[in-house]
Amino acid sequence: MKVNELLESYKEGALSLDETLVGLKEQGIEDLGFAKIDTNRLQRTGIPEVIYSSGKTSEQVRQIAERMYNKGMDILATRASEEIYMSVAESVKEAVYNPVAKTIVFHQKKPKVTKDYVAVVAAGTSDLPVAEEAVETALFLGNKVERIYDVGVAGIHRLFSRIELIRGAKVIIVVAGMEGALPSVVGGLVDKPVIAVPTSIGYGANLGGITALLAMLNSCAAGISVVNIDNGFGAACQASLINKLK
Repeated sequence: MKVNELLESYKEGALSLDETLVGLKEQGIEDLGFAKIDTNRLQRTGIPEVIYSSGKTSEQVRQIAERMYNKGMDILATRASEEIYMSVAESVKEAVYNPVAKTIVFHQKKPKVTKDYVAVVAAGTSDLPVAEEAVETALFLGNKVERIYDVGVAGIHRLFSRIELIRGAKVIIVVAGMEGALPSVVGGLVDKPVIAVPTSIGYGANLGGITALLAMLNSCAAGISVVNIDNGFGAACQASLINKLK
């Protein structure tokens, strides 16, 4: 029951004061026992509730998705295996799976899409799972997205051939592993916010993405922010908020 409905019911005597207070306390929470779905997060923060699937069972993700579906909520699940997708599809048949990004997406209705776009730039093909997670998240949040892939510094002429498309974005997500140099290069060529995403892709001294993370944090290019290793989702959330600023 919505807040105004609760208050009207109390005013008309259909609910006691205690019942009304309990109803107000439970606003925005769908309690499944093992999980509490935050149904008001979109209104509070501009970013809706999202299911992080890693560490959850297929049945847990299915139940969460089913409750969100029944509540009229859009659904995004990240880090979802194909097994989890098959389970979710039992309850949400229209859900779409991206096996590269490992995301499950369902919209109750077609989202309104921004005029300005987010550019997602990936250094190499090995970085695509993280880049695609960023793409799927940004699209889910209603952003126009342009993909610019396999433009790492080892063949930097590939980047220059797409630079005008990158410059045309309102915000740029740059995904890179190995030594993590690409965000610094892009940051020195554009006048837009750059969100750097280090990936765990690389040989031993990459240290599971720590080398790329530290390189991005120490960038001398101005206007770069950095998210956690492999966190395409977080980068897209930040990019969406920036892209929708008036």
